[in-house]
Amino acid sequence: MIHLLRAGPLTTVQDAGRTAWRDRGISRCGMLDDLALAHANLLVGNAPGAAGLEFTLGTATLRFDAPTCIALCGTDAPGLLDGTPVRPYWRQPVHAGQTLTLAAPRDRMRTVLAVAGGIDTPPALGSRSTDLKAQFGGMGGRALRDGDRLPLGQPGRPTERRLGIAPPAWTPEVRVVPGPEYDEFTPAAHAAFWHTAWRLTPQSNRMGYRFDGPALERCTAHDLPSHGVLPGVIQVPPSGQPIVLLADAQTTGGYPKIGVVIAADLWKLAQLRLGGTLHFRPCTRDDAIAALRQRQRELNQLHTALCMSI
Repeated sequence: MIHLLRAGPLTTVQDAGRTAWRDRGISRCGMLDDLALAHANLLVGNAPGAAGLEFTLGTATLRFDAPTCIALCGTDAPGLLDGTPVRPYWRQPVHAGQTLTLAAPRDRMRTVLAVAGGIDTPPALGSRSTDLKAQFGGMGGRALRDGDRLPLGQPGRPTERRLGIAPPAWTPEVRVVPGPEYDEFTPAAHAAFWHTAWRLTPQSNRMGYRFDGPALERCTAHDLPSHGVLPGVIQVPPSGQPIVLLADAQTTGGYPKIGVVIAADLWKLAQLRLGGTLHFRPCTRDDAIAALRQRQRELNQLHTALCMSI
C-alpha cells in the first residue's frame, strides 16, 4: 500500500485512459502526459499504460508500506526519499516504511509517479483512470486526499538496480493538422493561428486548455450540428479564442474545428504552465502518423534496453 500523508492540490490515479466508450458519452481520461507515464512505467517494469499518480503543481508526501521500486517522470520536480534525492527519469528502489516527499516542479506542470506493479485500484470500464466529471474510476472518481491508502499490484520483474534514461526534449510548440473547418476561417485568422504565441489562460483544466490571443474569425456564420470530438481537437468558440481539448474532454461539441494537435505532441500540452505561451506548427496527416510510429519505435527500443539491463 501507499499511504498519502499529504496528497497535494490535484493528485489523481491515471493510466493510459478509457477507450472504446466515447459512443456512450464517456470521456477517455488518462494521464495527460502519456509519454511520461510510459517512461516511468517502463523504468519500474510495468506495462507502459499501467496506472500511476498524476501530481499537478503540488507538493506531496507518501509512505510505502512494502519494498518496491518507483520512477518520477514528466517534470524536474525534486523528490526526497527519507531525505535522499530521487532523480527524475531514474528507477529508484524503495524500502518498506520509507517516505517520499515531492516538491513543486520548477518549470513544468505535472509530475508522474509510477510504482512497480502499478496502482491497483478497481478498474471501471477497463481503466483505473479517474473521471472527475463523471465521478468514477481511481479513488471513487475524485482527487486524492490526505490519508488515502492506495493498493499496489504485483511487480512483473525484479527492478532493484538503479537506472536512468534521458528525458524527452520539451519545446513550447505542438504540431497541428488543419481541421475540417479550417477553410471556413479568414486568411487573417490562418496567419494569426500559425504565427501567434498563444497564452494559456487560468480557465483551463483537464477537459481543455483555453488560449488567449487575436480573435480567429470565420468567413461564414452558419451553425454546425453537434458532432463527435476527440482529445487534441482545437475548437474555436464565438469569442475567437481557441480551446484545445484534452483527455477529460466531452465526447461531442458544436464549435468549428480549426485544427487537431497530433497524438505524438499531446504530452507537451500537459506540461505547459498557466500563463505560458505556445505555438501551433502546421503538420500533414502523413507526418502525424509517422511521428506516432516513431514514438512507438522509441518506446519499444527503450523497453528492450531496460529488459536487458536486469
